[in-house]
Amino acid sequence: MSSRIRDYILEAAGDLFSRQGFNSTSVDNIAAQAQVAKVTLYKYFKSKELLIIEYLREQNSKLWKKLAESPQQENARAELESMVISLLEVISDKDFKGFASINAGVEFPQVDNPVNQISKEFSKQLREQMTELATRAGIKHAEALALQLALVIEGASITERNQQGSQSILHAQTLVKTLINSAT
Repeated sequence: MSSRIRDYILEAAGDLFSRQGFNSTSVDNIAAQAQVAKVTLYKYFKSKELLIIEYLREQNSKLWKKLAESPQQENARAELESMVISLLEVISDKDFKGFASINAGVEFPQVDNPVNQISKEFSKQLREQMTELATRAGIKHAEALALQLALVIEGASITERNQQGSQSILHAQTLVKTLINSAT
């Protein structure tokens, strides 16, 4: 029962965070949305910041798990392309509200803030995974390619969120394929 309550609080908080933002969502809002008393919320999460951190970790974990479930490709270059295209497909979902960790990083820009650290970890892990695949594919400037792909992903997520249906994902997919295929 207790883990169900915790999960329900996280789900309610996530819904509010994606609609209102992290800073605009109060503990009172979360408790009301989750239909729990504030004291119950604080039993599971000692502070709003810790709730945000747990929510971000959970969202990141779900995303990495989804990417890991992608079918194996014949080589590292194809695997890299598949990974990035999968991320773009996540972005193209009509309910996509942005990557939670990136959104949080914007709202908590202070370098030493633990929420900002989660945001940085997300971006770093994304680039590291792409760098590793690019390196395995024999691409000389693997880190540069990973950064270029990260810029496409993050730019597409913002564009699609602000201008849904603009075909930004289609253009991003073309750009990704061009970047990967032209990398030596």
